[in-house]
Order: sequence, then structure tokens, then C-alpha cells
Amino acid sequence: MDFNMKKLASDAGIFFTRAVQFTEEKFGQAEKTELDAHFESLLARADSTKNWTEKILRQTEVLLQPNPSARVEEFLYEKLDRKVPSRVTNGELLAQYMAEAASELGPTTPYGKTLIKVAEAEKHLGAAERDFIHTASINFLTPLRNFLEGDWKTISKERRLLQNRRLDLDASKARLKKAKAAEAKATLWNDEVDKAEQELRVAQTEFDRQAEVTRLLLEGISSTHVNHLRCLHEFIESQTTYYAQCYRHMLDLQKQLGSSQGAIFPGTFVGTAEPTSPPLSSTSPTTTAATMPMGPSVADLAPPGEAALRLEEVAPPASGTRKARVLYDYEAADSSELALLADELITVYSLPGMDPDWLIGERGNKKGKVPVTYLELLS
Repeated sequence: MDFNMKKLASDAGIFFTRAVQFTEEKFGQAEKTELDAHFESLLARADSTKNWTEKILRQTEVLLQPNPSARVEEFLYEKLDRKVPSRVTNGELLAQYMAEAASELGPTTPYGKTLIKVAEAEKHLGAAERDFIHTASINFLTPLRNFLEGDWKTISKERRLLQNRRLDLDASKARLKKAKAAEAKATLWNDEVDKAEQELRVAQTEFDRQAEVTRLLLEGISSTHVNHLRCLHEFIESQTTYYAQCYRHMLDLQKQLGSSQGAIFPGTFVGTAEPTSPPLSSTSPTTTAATMPMGPSVADLAPPGEAALRLEEVAPPASGTRKARVLYDYEAADSSELALLADELITVYSLPGMDPDWLIGERGNKKGKVPVTYLELLS
């Protein structure tokens, strides 16, 4: 009991001494040991890393799960160390509604058939989104959380210890200074000065040791950056895969709807979409087929079993032509295509059996196939 009481009294005395030292420093009444410029730079870099990691983590969570209630629920499950219940994505829910609507309104009607096709595409989009969220959470969010809840907590703990060691050191310096001043006035014995000097040496040793420990942890932030860089690359890879899958699914759906639309509404102008951004460019040979639409050859313009059409013999359809503004420069792949320059106006039209992603374009006496995604069709 006596030992515990003495320890509590000692701890209280140390706390009081540190509080007095800290207060006097704030009011400019006590000297403060300053850390060197390199150490201060490491501290600022660590604080910046922590702050930006928190912001990136929170915003990525919003990107992957825009619903704040769902995010709170997932957070609670994580803190309780329980598995987060499976949740359908918005795309999957939309697919379910469309399939049910088709079943009730008539799956053999044109509208019902289209609903089924769109529902299937939305189902694929939802599944792709689910895979993307899962991959991004494991490869990107988890490492960021591990840093904030692991390494950063360790750094913060050692920094607090360093702060306490510095306060003890400066308090020892102040006591020694007072002891020497009192000795000069012959009011203290030499052993009081010796005691103060011994306390200062101990405080200095503990401060130096803690400063070295903290410095090594702060320098480890460079390794943290390397790890986060690798995780960032993995996040972008998963995002690229996700958007490539979405593009492929929607391109397939667009082709299906384009062919069925021509059968339901004869004479309807094909390819009326007006994109706001250039088509996806491939990032590697393995994703080219999934991300880039391939244009048909001249033979693709002809109905099955007939000879390929000659472009110079192609005449505008009876349904008429339209004007289109070119959004981006386009270099013709072969003689059957028409090269384009951004912002120029050309005349376009479609032919029966033609790929809905392409149109016939005319500029003066030049004629050739042009990709719809490079055009803004004008009314």
C-alpha cells in the first residue's frame, strides 16, 4: 500500500512539474529545447501524410459507397468484428425491377424483350461494381486504415513520450539553473547542485534515446509512401478493369438495341447518341478488344450474300441525311474510312445493315465511314 501511494505521489509530482514547465513555456517564462530542422521536417511530413491519408480514405469510401447510412452500418459491423451483410448494388436492383416489369407487361412484346435485354446488362454492371468495390476495399482502403490505426498510433504514442521527455529535460535545466543561482548566494550546499546536475544528465539521456526512437519511426514514413503508391496502382488497375467491363457490356447492349430498333421502327435514324468525351483508349494489348470499338470493313456494309458495296456508288437513303459536328480528330484506318478534323461539319447518314457504331460521312466529294462516337449529331 505504501509503495502504491508513493508511486501515485511521484506520478502526480512529475505530471505537475511538466504542466508547470509547459505553461511557463507558453507564456515565455521558461526556456524550451528546440528540435533540429531535420527532425521538424520529419514531423511536418508525418502530419501531412496522416491528414491526407485520412481525407483520401474518407473520400474513397464515399466513392465506393455513396449511401452514408450504409457506410455507418459497415463501420459498426467492422468495429464489432462482424461480417458485413451482403448488399445488392443499385444496378442489380434495377435489373431485378426491369425483369419483373417484363414478366408482368409481357416478355414477348417489343417493350418486354427490351426490358429483359437491359436488365441483363444492368445485372452484369452490378456484378462488375460489386467486384470493383471488393477489390478496391482490400487493395486500397485496408492498407490506408492499417496505417492510421497501426503505424500512426505508434508514432503518436512515441511523440507524446518525446514531448514528456523534453519537458522533463527543460524542467531539470531550470532546476539546475536555480540551484547554481542559489549556490552563488551561498544559500545552498554543493550537493544540491550535484543532485540537479545528475537529474539533468539522466533527463538528457532519456530525451536523446526517445528522440532517436521517434526519429526512426518518422523516417519510416518513406516506406509508408512506397506501400501506398503500390496500393494506389492496384486501385487504378481495378478501376480500369471495372470501367472496361462496363463499356463492353454497354457496347454489347447498344448493338442489341440498335438491331432490334431497326426491326421495330423501320427507317429510324441509327446512331443518335451524342457523347461528351472521347472513346476509351486501350492501356494494354490485353484490354484493347474490351475497350475499343472495331469498325466494320467495306464488306460489312453489304447485306449477307451480296458483293461489297463500293463507296463511290453509295447514295444517301430516302429518309435523308443529317449534319454532324466532329468532336475529335480521327485518322482513317483505311481507304473505306473518312479522316476527320475536330469542329468541322460533315453530312452523315446510315445504310440498312450497317453497324450502328458507324455512319457514312461526306465532306465535299470525299466519302467514307466515320465512327459515331466522334460526332455530335445536329438537329
